[in-house]
Amino acid sequence: MKILIACEESQSVCKEFRRLWYEAYSCDIQECSWWHPEWHIQWDALEEAYSGKYDMMIAHPPCTHIAVSWARHFEQKRKDWRQKEAIDFFMKLANAPIERIAIENPVCIMSSIWRKPDQTIQPWMFWDQAQKTTCLWLKNLPKLQETDIVWKWEFYISPSGKKLPKWYNETTIKWDRQKSRSKTFPWIAKAIAEQWGNIV
Repeated sequence: MKILIACEESQSVCKEFRRLWYEAYSCDIQECSWWHPEWHIQWDALEEAYSGKYDMMIAHPPCTHIAVSWARHFEQKRKDWRQKEAIDFFMKLANAPIERIAIENPVCIMSSIWRKPDQTIQPWMFWDQAQKTTCLWLKNLPKLQETDIVWKWEFYISPSGKKLPKWYNETTIKWDRQKSRSKTFPWIAKAIAEQWGNIV
């Protein structure tokens, strides 16, 4: 089985599939930030998804222009077409000619524009002490089964008065917070590889 992890530079999911001896490749226009560039395709993820080479795809399309957490900027994003481009990219991944597909994103407008996600998960359902609502749209894949439910960790109040998960502020890299906050939590990545890898 050949697996494409689209829009992933961290190789968080890729390395878990590789740990189980699956032929998995991360793909992103950025260089990979982990230690296995030989498992990374630095290329357009859409072109790779439509190449006909893969049996499964786990996709992490950019969410900046469609996530509800950015709703205050939606009007401008609609005017300059950034939101439409993000929606089109998401849907092209969803319609890729691959038998099994999972698309991961935070709570976003795709739930109303396209369809509701098949599953919503939290890191604390998989041994990661954090709260981050993650939606999964699935094609020919079962829902992920919880592994270990743990404490959700704490929240903190930002200077603006917004309530945020503590990990969001304390476990991210200040100079590159957007990238570090978007990485898949390690125990979720492990569950994805173990559960979805075993269905074939």
